[in-house]
Amino acid sequence: MKTLYMVRHAKSSWDDMSLSDHDRPLNGRGEKNAPEMGRRLKDRGILPDLLISSSAVRAYETARKIAKEIGYLENRIANSKNLYHADEEDIIRWLQEQEDKNNSLMIFGHNPGFTECVNLLSGAGFYNIPTCGVVAMAFETELWSEVKAGTGTLIFYDYPKKPWSSKT
Repeated sequence: MKTLYMVRHAKSSWDDMSLSDHDRPLNGRGEKNAPEMGRRLKDRGILPDLLISSSAVRAYETARKIAKEIGYLENRIANSKNLYHADEEDIIRWLQEQEDKNNSLMIFGHNPGFTECVNLLSGAGFYNIPTCGVVAMAFETELWSEVKAGTGTLIFYDYPKKPWSSKT
C-alpha cells in the first residue's frame, strides 16, 4: 500500500512586491500554522518515508516547519521544481515516477493543482484546500506507477481552522 500526504503551503507574504512569486516567504499566519499542522500530524503518528517540497520558498518553509514537528530531518527534505504550480495531470505523472521503496510520501505544493489532483485521485470533490491544509490518501498498490485517477481512498483532511482533537 502507498500513502500520500498532500500539503498545500502555508500562508505566504505579499509584503515585498519586488520578490518573484517563487521567492515569497511565509507570513506571520503561515509561520504559526505550519508548526501547528506538524503537531497534528505528529499526534496522528505520521512520519512519512520521504518529504518532497516544491522549489518555492513558501512551500519549502512549510515543509521545514512540519518536518521539525514530526521529527523528520530537514536535510532529508527533497526539492522538486516539478511541483511548483503543477497541474493535476503533471502531479500524477510525477507521482508515478517516484521510487517504490518509499511507501509514504508527503509532498508540499500549490493550488489549484493540489486540490484538483486530490479530487481526481480520490473523487473527494473538495472546492479548495486552504493554505496549510493536509489531505491523506491511501492507494492499494505497491507501485507508484499504478497511482491514477480514481485509485485513491481519502484517509483524512485537516486544515488550520478546523477544530482539532487528537481523536479525529
